[in-house]
Amino acid sequence: MAGGAVAGPLEDAKSAYERKDYATALQLWRPLAERGDAKAQFQLGVMYAKAQGVPQNDAEALKWYRLAADQGLRDAQTNLGLMYDKGQGVAQNYPEAVRWYRLAAGQSEPSAQFNLGVMYEHGQGVAQNYAEALRWYRLAANQGDDAAQFNLGVMYEHGQGVAQDHAEAFRWYRLAADQGLPDAEGIVGTMYAGGQGVAQDYAEAAKWLRKAADQGRAAAQFNLGRMYEGGLGVSQNYAEAVKLYRLAADQGLAAAQFSLGNMYANGQGMAQDYAEAAKWYRLAADQGDPSGQSLLGWICANGQGVPQDYAEALKWWRRAADQGDARGQDGLGILYTYGHGVLEDHAEASKWFRMAADQGFPDAQFSLGSMYFNGIGVPQDNVRAHMWFNLAAARGNTEALRDRDEVASKMTPAQIA
Repeated sequence: MAGGAVAGPLEDAKSAYERKDYATALQLWRPLAERGDAKAQFQLGVMYAKAQGVPQNDAEALKWYRLAADQGLRDAQTNLGLMYDKGQGVAQNYPEAVRWYRLAAGQSEPSAQFNLGVMYEHGQGVAQNYAEALRWYRLAANQGDDAAQFNLGVMYEHGQGVAQDHAEAFRWYRLAADQGLPDAEGIVGTMYAGGQGVAQDYAEAAKWLRKAADQGRAAAQFNLGRMYEGGLGVSQNYAEAVKLYRLAADQGLAAAQFSLGNMYANGQGMAQDYAEAAKWYRLAADQGDPSGQSLLGWICANGQGVPQDYAEALKWWRRAADQGDARGQDGLGILYTYGHGVLEDHAEASKWFRMAADQGFPDAQFSLGSMYFNGIGVPQDNVRAHMWFNLAAARGNTEALRDRDEVASKMTPAQIA
């Protein structure tokens, strides 16, 4: 009889809460909570945490969650763990968060299992342990927790706590994506585009990327923009690519800022505008993007959209080159060859051309071939000149094709072979 008497006010309070009549819900739940009802205590904690019918008060939320958690209510244990985890209403305390998550996870509460997995993955409150993280993620994922499914996909993709397995990663990402998790939708699209863990399918890639892009995910907007630019899975449409690049670029994604700069530089999807190109390259460059740095250097060196400034070109090309960017390395080679912004130094120029040439950059291969042919910055060597001209010509450098034939006329058949 006593249980039935309590059930009525509890259900009445729940109904009031669901119709957003928080004053009535509070009026019904508070007396029950004060008499020790764990569910009512938990609901009071929620109302204080979310400022529903009462002023927002994390300390008061913590108090009611603890009372309910001490009675073993798993939802209250999870929320109490979260408050210790985030330092809300109490000093941040990872070990205490782990303690409460573990109690709730032991009762199969999926959010607690997921959160406990996060703590193990990042070594917060426990020693970092990918295998344990994987175990807890799997328990939550098997209950349909989309965040756990996503994180399980990440661990299979990167081989953390388990052998790397792209097909298994795709399976978990897809489960999360099917529940509408935007980050998972974007990765599923990317995996379809790259044929990673699943057969390559550009149309499917575009479909999933669109879902994530429409929810504002910058990476998906950028990747869908690339598909419109290249006509992969969709009809080629530069204007649509520009629109998507801009959405992602406005969120600060460096790769999108760089690509938008390219569209302005090439006049694709809008009128050619080097000043706008420079603006977007600079935004990417300022974030350390080597491609943005190298093309900003090119614009500064050539005075397109900005005043010609070799010192600026040197700065940006060096930053790109130091990150291994072949275009930046080639740019430094040019500056040292002609003494633009630096003292002329052909040996230094050959060093940078070689770095870029070794990465297959055809302009640098041609320049290095010219240096060997003329004995500038390196010992004169027709065999090496022919080799570099031949490599550049194979990559479409027409000047290299001409010079390769010229140097070949000065070589023996054995040297050419």
